[in-house]
Amino acid sequence: MPQTSERARLSRDRPTWLIYLQLGAFATYLYGLSAAVPLLRIDERTSAAVAGLHGTAMAVATIAAGLALPFLTGRYGRRTVTWLGVAGMNAGVVLVVFSSSLPFTLLGYAVAGGFGSLMLYAAMAALSDHHGPAGAAAITEANAVGVVIGSSVTFLISAMANTALGWRAALLVTPLLTLAVAAALGRVWTSAPAPPPERVLDPAPGPGWRFHVSGAVLCCCVALEFSFNLWAASLLAARTGLSVATAATGLSALIAGMAAGRFAGAQLALRVPHTRLFTGALAVAGAGWLIFWMATEPVLGYAGLALSGLGISLHFPLALSAMIGNSGGRPDLAAAASPMWAGAAMAVGPFVLGALADGFGTRTAFLLVPVLIGLAVGGVLTARRRS
Repeated sequence: MPQTSERARLSRDRPTWLIYLQLGAFATYLYGLSAAVPLLRIDERTSAAVAGLHGTAMAVATIAAGLALPFLTGRYGRRTVTWLGVAGMNAGVVLVVFSSSLPFTLLGYAVAGGFGSLMLYAAMAALSDHHGPAGAAAITEANAVGVVIGSSVTFLISAMANTALGWRAALLVTPLLTLAVAAALGRVWTSAPAPPPERVLDPAPGPGWRFHVSGAVLCCCVALEFSFNLWAASLLAARTGLSVATAATGLSALIAGMAAGRFAGAQLALRVPHTRLFTGALAVAGAGWLIFWMATEPVLGYAGLALSGLGISLHFPLALSAMIGNSGGRPDLAAAASPMWAGAAMAVGPFVLGALADGFGTRTAFLLVPVLIGLAVGGVLTARRRS
C-alpha cells in the first residue's frame, strides 16, 4: 500500500494535464449516462431492474476491458490504448444520443463503458508511474478535475430536459471536450514507459493476498458509488416530491462534494497515513448516506448527497492506489485487475439495488449502502501493511 511522505511533491506538467483532461472527458460520459438512467426508464417505459441493466452492460464491458488490457498495453503501449479508449467511449455516447430503443441504448452503454475503462485504467497506471511517490496524490487530483468537469453534464441534462433539443443533447459535451483536448494536447505523453509485457503476464512472483483484498475493497467502493450515481435521483424524487428531471440535479450535490473531497484529498494523501484517510472517508460517506436516507426535504437531501460525495471522493483513488501499491511493482497488473473488480461491482451493485427497489422500494434498497461501507472498512483494515 502506498506510503505517505511530506517530502513528496506533485508536479503538474503537460502530460499530467493531458491525463487530467482525458479523465474530465471520461467523467462527462460517466455522470451523463448515470444521470440519464431514470430518464431512459421513462422514455423506454421499463422497470427499475431493467433500467439497471444499463449499468450491467457497462459492467460486462468493463470486465472485458480488463481482460484485454494486458495484451493491448503490451502490444501497442499505454498511449495508443488510452486514445483508443477515448475514441470508443465517444462512439458509445453518440449511440445513446441518437438511439431511443432499449437494445441500442444498452449497446451504447456497453461500448462507452468498455472503451472508457481501457482509457481510465491505462491512463491511471501511466499517471502513477509518471509521478512515483506522489502517484496516489496525482490519481486523487486527476479524479477531482474529472468530477469538476463532469458535473456540468448533470446540470445540462436537467436544464435541457424540457427544451426542444431534449436531454440527450447534453451528452454531446463528451465528444466536444474530447476534440478540444486532442487538438490542444494530442501530441503529449508521459515520460515513464510501460513495463514490458512479461511483467504483466508473468504469474510469478504473485502479488500477494493483500492485492486481492484491495481488489475486493475497490469492488465495494465502485458498487457504492454507482448505486448513488444511478439511483440517488430516484430516491430524492420519491422522498421529496421533486420531478425526476429536477431530482437529477441531486447528482450535482454529490459531485460537488466529490470535487471538494478530491482536491483536499490530493494534499491529504501526501501527509495522512493511507488506512486512516481511507477509513475516515468511508465514515464520512456513511454519515452522508444516513442524512440523505432520512431526508424528506430537498435541502436535507442535497446536504446528505454532498456529504456522501465528500466521503466517496477518496474511495476510488485510494482503492486503486492500494491495488497498485500491493501489486508487487507491477502497476499494469493492477490496471488490468482493477476493471474486473470494478466491472463486477457495476454488474451486481446497481442491478441488485434496482431489483430491491422494485420489490421493497428505493428507500429500503438503499440499505445496501451501509453494508458496502462496512465491508470496505473491514477490507481496508485487513489489507493494511504493518510498518
